Amino acid sequence: MSTIISCNTYSSLAASKRNNPRVSTQGSSFVRTPRSFSWWNRQFLPKCSSYKHVHCQLQNGQQEKRSFSLKECAISVALAAGLITGMPSLDWSPMAYAANPALSDLSVLISGPPIKDPGALLRYALPIDNKAVREVQKPLEDITESLKVAGVKGLDSVERNVKQASRSLKQGKSSIISGLAESKKDHGVESLSKLEAGMEELQQIVEDRNRDAVAPKQKELLQYVGDVEEDMVDGFPFEVPEEYRSMPLLKGRAAVDMKVKVKDNPNLEECVFHIVLDGYNAPVTAGNFVDLVQRRFYDGMEIQRADGFVVQTGDPEGPAEGFIDPSTEKTRTIPLEIMVDGEKAPFYGETLEELGLYKAQTKLPFNAFGTMAMARDEFEDNSASSQIFWLLKESELTPSNSNILDGRYSVFGYVTENQDFLADLKVGDVIESIQVVSGLENLVNPSYKIAG
Repeated sequence: MSTIISCNTYSSLAASKRNNPRVSTQGSSFVRTPRSFSWWNRQFLPKCSSYKHVHCQLQNGQQEKRSFSLKECAISVALAAGLITGMPSLDWSPMAYAANPALSDLSVLISGPPIKDPGALLRYALPIDNKAVREVQKPLEDITESLKVAGVKGLDSVERNVKQASRSLKQGKSSIISGLAESKKDHGVESLSKLEAGMEELQQIVEDRNRDAVAPKQKELLQYVGDVEEDMVDGFPFEVPEEYRSMPLLKGRAAVDMKVKVKDNPNLEECVFHIVLDGYNAPVTAGNFVDLVQRRFYDGMEIQRADGFVVQTGDPEGPAEGFIDPSTEKTRTIPLEIMVDGEKAPFYGETLEELGLYKAQTKLPFNAFGTMAMARDEFEDNSASSQIFWLLKESELTPSNSNILDGRYSVFGYVTENQDFLADLKVGDVIESIQVVSGLENLVNPSYKIAG
């Protein structure tokens, strides 16, 4: 993985509700360039949307922290369950958002503790089945929760996490090594050795009661775990359907840095968002995006929607609403692509609702702040082209593991660094550049090379 570039900030991030006259929300769904505001956007979102804010230092030394209270929106959520399907929208456009989903039961919104960390989601999304390495991964991830406990008790909990992870690594080392792909075994063993050494260092950090050093070391160790797990993937796990095989495909993972120039904001000048793209679970979607990045399609493009619910861009200048392939002079579209737990390959061309898989769990869920997905037309599952959006969590209508977006839109990556700063972007801010920083070798059928 590449070195991550930090954001340049000077005070707090002022995250506020912003409406884009070009893009609206209908039923908390996303499509390409709708032209009018819906009833939902005008009536519900201004009253009960929630935003994740960054706890940061103000110029006067004071700190500002905002939190979302579920109680404040409980009544609105209950009303929304009936209104989503029962209330017609005004100024309806044929290019409006995806069909309003029904909430089957309000109790569905209340679920067990979900995984919200993008790094953890990406690790669990890898096509591997090695219990031993997962037993090392889990207690290391649990350190995050342990650190939320103040004082000595928090460090005592961290120490238990470290001991459990170390014990699991010692007991399962042979199983982990046997699970490495033969072509990647040397690299995997090297990463495993770094993990072992790092765990001893973390144990010493805890014994020294150096609380501030725990999280950075945890992040380092989880990176090693992720490296080992990626080295367990032997080749590409499935065949893409024949009708899509000639399209740009990302057969593996890649990472990009997106540099955004922020206008008219004294708190934030520019920011680089590090994004990991998952071609193991969305090869067509991620491949299409990487191909467009290599064409510099997004460079110089403005943020076109930033309303506190999502940040969206990708609509080019002119009448076209997607990428016009110069070789065909037609809009290049890609299919809806959804990978589900327990399946060996993604579903294409249909939502999980249309397939009758109402309780299926997607491999790339809308759990994390900065989940990245494709926008599309309302009634055309296979109409995505170039417009992308990042979901800003937490919303009472999109609770992790029980939301109204999973299985309806193609998720293909997560912002893993500086994702909190997405909430501070606004319409008119400019994407200076998006650059692939790793994984370009996993792109096959790159059309940008053909175009020159």
